[in-house]
Amino acid sequence: MTYEEILAEPGSTVLMLGNAAIARACLEYGIGLASGYPGTPSSEIIEALAYASRKLGYPYVEWSINEKVAFENAYGAAISGVPSIVAMKHVGLNVAADPLFSSAYTGVESSLLIVSADDPAMWSSQNEQDNRWYGLHAYIPVFEPTGAQDARSVTLEALKFSSDYKHPVILRSVTRVSHTRTNITVGQLAKPKLYGEFKRDTSRWVLVPSNARRLREELIAKWDKITKDLSDNPLNTSEGPRDSRILVIGVGVGYRYSREALQRLKLLDTVRLLKITTSIPPPKSLIVRELEGKNIAIIVEEGDPVFEDQVKIIAYDERLDTKIYGKKTGYIPITGELKLEDITKALADILGLNYRVKSSVRVNIEIPPRPPVLCPGCPYRSVFYAIRRVIKKLKVNVVYAGDIGCYSLVVNPPFNAQDTLVEMGGSIGLANGLSHTLRDSIVIATIGDSTFYHAGIPGTINAVYNRAPMTILVLDNGVTAMTGHQPHPGTGLDALGREARRIKIEDIAKASGVDSVLIAKSFNIRDVESKAELAIREALNGKVSMLIARGSCILTAIAKSRRYKVKRPVYSIDLDKCRACTICYNAFACPAIIPRGDGKASIDPRICTGCSACVDVCPFEAIQSIEVVDETWRGILDEVGLDSE
Repeated sequence: MTYEEILAEPGSTVLMLGNAAIARACLEYGIGLASGYPGTPSSEIIEALAYASRKLGYPYVEWSINEKVAFENAYGAAISGVPSIVAMKHVGLNVAADPLFSSAYTGVESSLLIVSADDPAMWSSQNEQDNRWYGLHAYIPVFEPTGAQDARSVTLEALKFSSDYKHPVILRSVTRVSHTRTNITVGQLAKPKLYGEFKRDTSRWVLVPSNARRLREELIAKWDKITKDLSDNPLNTSEGPRDSRILVIGVGVGYRYSREALQRLKLLDTVRLLKITTSIPPPKSLIVRELEGKNIAIIVEEGDPVFEDQVKIIAYDERLDTKIYGKKTGYIPITGELKLEDITKALADILGLNYRVKSSVRVNIEIPPRPPVLCPGCPYRSVFYAIRRVIKKLKVNVVYAGDIGCYSLVVNPPFNAQDTLVEMGGSIGLANGLSHTLRDSIVIATIGDSTFYHAGIPGTINAVYNRAPMTILVLDNGVTAMTGHQPHPGTGLDALGREARRIKIEDIAKASGVDSVLIAKSFNIRDVESKAELAIREALNGKVSMLIARGSCILTAIAKSRRYKVKRPVYSIDLDKCRACTICYNAFACPAIIPRGDGKASIDPRICTGCSACVDVCPFEAIQSIEVVDETWRGILDEVGLDSE
């Protein structure tokens, strides 16, 4: 994917994503290093910076093996005086929490910006955590853009603040900031600082208890200064009559909703509106000034009532009798994303106004259900179809410990092959405990290739060391597919598209002592069946086995076929041979195969990707290619990874 807009001429106005605006700000500031781990809604920040690096030759950009390593990478650069950023989705900060807390104790020598892209409403996440709590817990300031419109300016200010205070700063984005496109006027690109100097100081950089105790005291003192200084930060602004008895506080993206809601209610000229961009620590003296003389304060924020809690503490300490409304009073929803209609109604209800919620238009059309499914031609479909057949043949009870990835979709029928799904690497971790406590079942831990590198290796070693019998199923398509096909250590390319050393999963498994390591071609159902049976039998015999199912993500395979001008085959049903057994569209469940009125199958050529896996599924050999299949196409399907750009 290209991001030409982030290299636009200074002074020009261009349409860009909020994430791209964050990346542009980093270039305008002159960062020297950027690292991250892909995760929606954060991925485009590092992708855009990688694009810039390919064109400009700077800054240094990498996709790290996980968020902890990515954080430490940027942290290491920042303590050597090189301005750096690390970007991740909200749950990724859990992985990086250990160094996060320590970075506040030591501080940095140049900017360290930690971008946390939160995901309210969980559009692509397993939880809805609000990472402003990390700011409070770790004593790290949190800056929140109010929208994609000011993502660039807030990023610049956050980088500058981090440098001025020699302290890490969290930039909290949310989905509607990261993934909204808007016109951004860009500034001048700065000359980057690519190299620094490490100044040896064991009293600061070595966190043994004697040093950490002293640094803790210094951190608290610094936090007090940061709190006072943020009260005068120009990113926090107010509008409306100062003598109004009503105050609305819009925090981050909550400001946009608040302002538009007040506009709808025709209250912009009568209500005081405070915009908060530096939410953690709360700008105390500013809040006190704005609360004084107010009967009512309404706090609008996305996520948890983090700012609401802080304002209530301040009001209590300062003996202010303002009635404070927010999420905890039930007027503003505490789950999901903010919605303009909800905020407008909440303000009207609190202020006793008669506001009629606009009724939605009802159309008497029954929309057919569209449950999420694996793509037509996805290699995971043939793998799980084959494994279900093996389980049925062996007549064993199985617990499927699942993980985060496209393969999470096999939780749905007809595969029903995800019994747990908790966090990255959790499949093998949970499988360790399940294998020791289940007597009548075996455990299959399913994990993707990128996730294996990210968090699956420790669990694998633990299983071998502690003799936890299981089969580890690694689905290897050579890319981080779910988040947009970013490379990883098994891809053979780095973030800039340059050739990199490929680290093979099977080599790691063998070095870790896994008893049996088998590799199957994902699109070859018979191959998967035979290897899966061997792997599961090993687990039944008390051993740790690994089956690596290797096959290209169909989207990358299609892209390669176009690049190499290889014609993909199209398959059809021989209706004379078809017996309407329903296996291909019910048990195999390829979206390209649909039932006819008589129960026989039909293949939609507009959807069929030519993966050929369905050929092995049909017991009557009714599925056939219209033309001779190019063997180059078969090779593309079996080849994993990306092409160098």
